[in-house]
Amino acid sequence: ALMVLTALLVISGVVAAAATNLTTLLAARLLLGIGIGGFWSMMAAMAMRLVPGRLLPRALSIVFTGVSIATISAAPIGAYLGALYGWRTVFALSAAIGALTLLIQMVTLPKLPPQSKPNLRTLLELLRRPSVRLVVATILIAISGHFAGFTYVRPFLEQVPALKIEIISLALLAYGAGGFFGNLIGAAITARSAEVSVVVGSGLTALTAFGLVAFGASPWAAGIGVALWGFAFGAFPVGVQTWIVRAAPDQPEGASGLIVAAFQIAIASGAVLGGLLVDHLGPTGVIGYTGIMTSIGTLLVLGFGRRNPA
Repeated sequence: ALMVLTALLVISGVVAAAATNLTTLLAARLLLGIGIGGFWSMMAAMAMRLVPGRLLPRALSIVFTGVSIATISAAPIGAYLGALYGWRTVFALSAAIGALTLLIQMVTLPKLPPQSKPNLRTLLELLRRPSVRLVVATILIAISGHFAGFTYVRPFLEQVPALKIEIISLALLAYGAGGFFGNLIGAAITARSAEVSVVVGSGLTALTAFGLVAFGASPWAAGIGVALWGFAFGAFPVGVQTWIVRAAPDQPEGASGLIVAAFQIAIASGAVLGGLLVDHLGPTGVIGYTGIMTSIGTLLVLGFGRRNPA
C-alpha cells in the first residue's frame, strides 16, 4: 500500500510537469493529496510495526524530522530551481525524487501483512473510546486554529511588520528550523507523556499567536514569533500520533486513519475559515483566532486528559 501511494506521488509529478491547463494541474494535485494523505494515515502504524513499543516516540520523531527538513529545504530549493529552469522542471524533479524513494522502499522495507482490517465499523468503534474521542476533538480544534492562521502568515508578515519578500522567506525558513527542533523536544517529552507533548505544543502555539497579535508590528518580534510557532507546532504531531496508537494498540491502522481524517478536516476547515477572517478582520484577526482555538485545545487536554488515560 505504501508503495502504491508513493507511485501516486511520482505520477502526480509527471502529470503536473506535462500539464497544459488548470484542470490537468488540479488533477495532478489531487493524486498528490491522495498519496500524501494515505502515507500519513499509515505512518504511525508502520513505525509501530518496525520498532519496539518503547522506541515509538523516537521513531516518530525521526519521521517528523524528515518532514521538518523537507519544510526547510523544499520551498527555497523549488523556488530557486523554478526561477532558473521553470516550474515544469521542478515538478519533474519531484517525480524523480519520488521514484528514488519508491526504489529505496522496495529494497529496504520488510513484508508487513496487516494485523487488522479496519473499516467504517472499526472507525465508529474507535470513536466510542474516550481517549480516541479526546485526541480527535483536540486535533479538530487546535489544528484548525493553527492552519487558519498559518495559511495566511505571509499576508500577516507583508502587512503588519511590512517585511520584504526576502525577509519573509527567511522567517518561513526559521519556522521550518523551529519545527525541526520542536520534533526533537516533542519526542523526548512524548517518551514520558504524549498528553504533555500535546499540551506543550498547542499551549506554546497559543502564546506565540497572542504574542504576534500584541507585538507583531516589530520585524524582530514577528520573525522570532514565527520561529517559535514552528517550534511549538513541531511538538504537536509527534504527541497526537503516539497518543492515539497507544489509545488503540489493537487497531493501529484504523486509529492512524482516523487521526489523518481529523487532520485533513481541520486543515481544510481552518484554511477556509481563515480566509473569511482575513477578509473581515485582517491578518491580525486570524492570528488572534489561532491563539483562541489552540488555547481551547490545550484546556481540553488539561481538563479531560487525565480522566481518559491512553
